[in-house]
Formats: sequence, C-alpha cells, structure tokens
Amino acid sequence: MAMAMAVVSFPSLLNKSTLSSSLFTPTFLPAKSSSLLIKSSPKTRFVVSSSMEAGIGVMGSKLGMMSFFEEDGTVVPVTVVGFREGNIVTQIKTLATDGYDAVQIGYRRVRDKKLTKPETGHLQKAGTIPMRHLQEFRLTNIEGFEPNQKLVFDEIFKEGDLVDVAGTTIGKGFQGGIKRHHFKRGQMTHGSKSHRALGSIGAGTTPGRVYKGKKMPGRMGGTRTKIRKLKIVKVDKELNVVMIKGALPGKPGNLLRITPAKIVGVNIPKN
Repeated sequence: MAMAMAVVSFPSLLNKSTLSSSLFTPTFLPAKSSSLLIKSSPKTRFVVSSSMEAGIGVMGSKLGMMSFFEEDGTVVPVTVVGFREGNIVTQIKTLATDGYDAVQIGYRRVRDKKLTKPETGHLQKAGTIPMRHLQEFRLTNIEGFEPNQKLVFDEIFKEGDLVDVAGTTIGKGFQGGIKRHHFKRGQMTHGSKSHRALGSIGAGTTPGRVYKGKKMPGRMGGTRTKIRKLKIVKVDKELNVVMIKGALPGKPGNLLRITPAKIVGVNIPKN
C-alpha cells in the first residue's frame, strides 16, 4: 500500500530511464534512521530517494469525457473527474521515523469487512473512516499536515493550473504488431500472402538471435501511465467535479492520481 523507496549505494547503478523520470536528492543519514539503507562506507550510508512531487495531490474517479464551451465559443474536449468520500490524511512520514518525508492520503469509503485487520487498525489509529485506496505523496515540506485532515480539491488547485494525472490504462489483451505498434500491413493483392504478419525479426546468422526490446505482438494496455501538464478547465463545487483538458488514462470509474505539474525552474530545480 505504501510507495516503495528506491535505495542504492551509488548513483552510477541507476539506468538512464530512471534518472530521466525522477528527481534524485542525495542525503546522508545516520545508521539508525532506516533498515532499508545499503552501506557505502563503514561510517555513512548514501541514500538516493525516488522522485518528489511538486506539491500535495489528491485522488479522484474518472467519470467520462464531454465537450466544454469556453466564453469565446471554443470547444475543448475535457475529462470529468469526480470525488467520493476521502482524500483524508492517514499518516505523516518523517525523515526521523521512516527515512523520508511524505504524506499518506486515503480515498473512497468502503465497508469495514472489505479491509483486512491491519488496514482497519492503521486507519483507526489515524481516526479516519475505512477507505479502499491509500497512496503517498513525497514532499520536501510536510508542515501544516496532520492525521484526519481532509483535502479539498478547490483549495489546492484552481482553474488554469497545470496538473499531472496518473492512472492505469485500459487493458486491450493480446494484440498484434499493427494495433500495438502501428506497423504497416502488407499488400492485400497481387499474390501477397503476408497481410498482417510481423515479418522478419532478426538479421540471420549474425547475430543469430532476436535483439531485446524488439517490437512484437503481446499484451497491450493495463499499465501504469502518467500524462503531464494538463490544464484544469473548470472546477464545479456544487457537483464536486473537475474538468481537465484532454484524455485521461483508463475507463470511467478508474482511479486517478492528480498532482501539480512539475515545471523545471518553477517548482523543481533545473539540476
């Protein structure tokens, strides 16, 4: 339920994809601060934490898409996101107790019997209602947050703000190369017997194998993805919904994680 913390001994062990998608902050901590740390020297331990959010975020449920007409008559495709019971602070994690600073948020109320005893005890300790989803938001400053504090969307975001929305895409099952990777098909006439087949996947005797990462048929969708820098078009307090420009991951009813967009030089450092 809690987000995993990426901990390694040296930054050189991280691949390029991890470095490009995360903001790493090296920190030296005492040996007693966390049991997950790996020793880099007899006296100190070097920690590389995972990416931090630009600010506190919330969770919501995707309701569907519609057209929104602006004041000048421009039609904007928007996705409507609704909010059920929840978005309540369930735990405050600090550098001294957990090795990093984060705020855990709960969302979507459920019956008690839908949760396990450890989950129920964890929420009872914070004094909150039973909730299905728990997610962490790692922040640089956790001051001003306390357990059982309710987060309201219109108090955190305003119309015109840019947000990052993460969710699980629609699973499409096992698909071929044309649908999955937008390959071109073969000729349908003139005696061709290769219409939607993948074709050659290797170079022959040399290297005598298929390279890793080759685009081939396989399972499509059903993965975690994030769409960045989407504009908030409308915040409706009466209906308790928000309209975000563009398409969001998943089908109606899908859980979405909405956080402030990361803008280099504005809310995250250039390095």
